[in-house]
Amino acid sequence: MAESVAGGCLCGGVRFEATPPFLRANWCHCSRCRKHSGAAASPQARVPRDAFRLLAGEELVVVYRPPEGGMVKAFCRRCGSSLFGGTWPDGPEVSIRLGAFDGDPGIAPQFHTFVGSKAPWEVLPDDGLPRHETRAPRPR
Repeated sequence: MAESVAGGCLCGGVRFEATPPFLRANWCHCSRCRKHSGAAASPQARVPRDAFRLLAGEELVVVYRPPEGGMVKAFCRRCGSSLFGGTWPDGPEVSIRLGAFDGDPGIAPQFHTFVGSKAPWEVLPDDGLPRHETRAPRPR
């Protein structure tokens, strides 16, 4: 079994761990991830739900579910850190913000999604990664 990777929020109240292998990692440029992260894009990695464990601070985790659909955004109510989401807590996968890990999670973004809705001021890097106008095709 792979060694788990720990993470948490800025104030330390929320702690979690994920056990690789990760399913995938990407940069999301959608307007929701931009607003949630306060950055041009949100780097995130996904694991199966059973590979994610919330260790501490469950009472600090606030979940935002967009009323018109879309992925969940979970953050710490004390410090505001963007932590994880996707289909958490009830779905099959958890999308974890790469910046919330304490160390190297052993995966880096493999592609860009929602580049069709990137910020008008954002210049996409020439990083050679595949770019998808909307959601990336599901791996088979």
